Amino acid sequence: MVDQSPRRVVVAALLLFVVLCDLSNSAGAANSVSAFVQNAILSNKIVIFSKSYCPYCLRSKRIFSQLKEEPFVVELDQRGITFFLTQLFMRIELFLKTSERFVFAEDGDQIQYELLEFVGRRTVPQVFVNGKHIGGSDDLGAALESGQLQKLLAAS
Repeated sequence: MVDQSPRRVVVAALLLFVVLCDLSNSAGAANSVSAFVQNAILSNKIVIFSKSYCPYCLRSKRIFSQLKEEPFVVELDQRGITFFLTQLFMRIELFLKTSERFVFAEDGDQIQYELLEFVGRRTVPQVFVNGKHIGGSDDLGAALESGQLQKLLAAS
């Protein structure tokens, strides 16, 4: 039989870490959401804020696939425990050298409100290319048809 005590210590340490991070601080969470959105837009050539079941989002992803481009996709409806654990382990790896608070899972709605503040739209998809807001699926299709999308992609 495998000794469970090391596993219990790790679980207890993770739970303590979560408590110490004060996840209930909404101001810190809002700042983290804002920072996440801005960082995603500025750090990636193409960003799509999406929902996995949305046909307009699927159309936007398909356009980039046909152009042989790989966007950074933020699936707002799938930001659950995986996102939380990823941030948790990143903080542990960094030995808590940052004062930035991480956002608890299920922040998709918060990200949509941040997009509303940032670009005036809350709907998905919201597409960004080289930091420039393209808009939704219809806007992306129009940019593709006019050749503007290809120009933006070539500019990187």
